Amino acid sequence: MNGAATRGRAGSWAGLWFVSPAMAFIIVFFFIPAIVSLGLSLTTFDIYALSDFGNVRFVGLANYERLFATPLFWKALGNTFYFVVLGAPLSVALSLAAALLVNAPAARFKGFYRALFFAPFVTTLVATAVIWRYLLHTRYGLVNEMLGLAGLGPVDWLGNPSASMPAIVLFSVWKNFGYAMMLLLAGLQTIPRDLYEAARIDGAGSWQQFRHVTLPGIAPVLLVVTIMTVANYFQLFAEPYVMTQGEPAQSTVSILYLMFEQGFKWWDLGFASTVAFVLFVIMLAVSLAQLALARRQGAV
Repeated sequence: MNGAATRGRAGSWAGLWFVSPAMAFIIVFFFIPAIVSLGLSLTTFDIYALSDFGNVRFVGLANYERLFATPLFWKALGNTFYFVVLGAPLSVALSLAAALLVNAPAARFKGFYRALFFAPFVTTLVATAVIWRYLLHTRYGLVNEMLGLAGLGPVDWLGNPSASMPAIVLFSVWKNFGYAMMLLLAGLQTIPRDLYEAARIDGAGSWQQFRHVTLPGIAPVLLVVTIMTVANYFQLFAEPYVMTQGEPAQSTVSILYLMFEQGFKWWDLGFASTVAFVLFVIMLAVSLAQLALARRQGAV
């Protein structure tokens, strides 16, 4: 009995040693920045405080009151949620479709298509954003040239408030879906082929196989992909910074873009930390809601 207990304790310590590097990484790069952000959000930390910490004043929740009274914050919050609600499901759906296509038994040149779909993700975001900015140019862009060949008029993709955010969504989906596709493809390859054979013998069609074999088989991976995609889309910054600078009419200003301007344009770092901490709370709440929904549906 004592020997079994000793082995159990040894196994527990071994497990702790294995997870300790990951836990240290999470503490250093996640929990500590979140705590520091919360602390700074309660102060007037600005450019003057960088030279003399004596200029820092504790203001409590004054920054939060100021933030919630700022119309641009609500505009940025609405833009961010619009981007997430439109872009995240589209990205996950496209990733799943691409993974199913590459994983199909009849598919040829699988290695080529994996590399083709994954290439945008490993390409520098700023470089691809600049290229897309020229592709979407109103007068000289290739996209409007193609629309002209189809008999349609040009669209001011990045100068029209109603078209600018959809254009950024399309670019972001194209840029990021390859990573999620690789994760889903790995999940698809763990499903035994015997299950599909049994389903076909029982008379299940393609849709029934997808619903009752494929989806349950990749449910944990699909949950991780969904949470990561939603979290990534909440952090919209580089795309509007490069392509539109938050314009037109502030239609592409995101929460992260607002934080950047407050912190590094106006050097109001206390207020910028307030924006960052509010974004952190929103992302945490959304992620927990996704986990709760997944548990209710039996995905985890």
